[in-house]
Amino acid sequence: MGLVCRLLEEHGIATVYVATGRDLTALVKPPRALFVNHPMGNNFGRAGDTATQTDIVRAALAMIDSAERGGELIDYPTTWSEKFSFAPVGKAIAATA
Repeated sequence: MGLVCRLLEEHGIATVYVATGRDLTALVKPPRALFVNHPMGNNFGRAGDTATQTDIVRAALAMIDSAERGGELIDYPTTWSEKFSFAPVGKAIAATA
């Protein structure tokens, strides 16, 4: 997605990438990125959590005016209430009961 953001920026469209993968985002260096430490697919928070979703959207949009240099990566101050971890394809996660 970061590479798509770069292409759009080259055509005059401002972008902010809302990312859940900080290490990859730092390598790709999109023009502006907001890192949200949530599980993949939950970039804007939980379903129905409109307060968090709205806050993340506002923080991302604010970066269009506030980012001082290209490739800026800001950490959004949040925590996810349950533990989550990355599970590579083909690696089963043991269920705990």
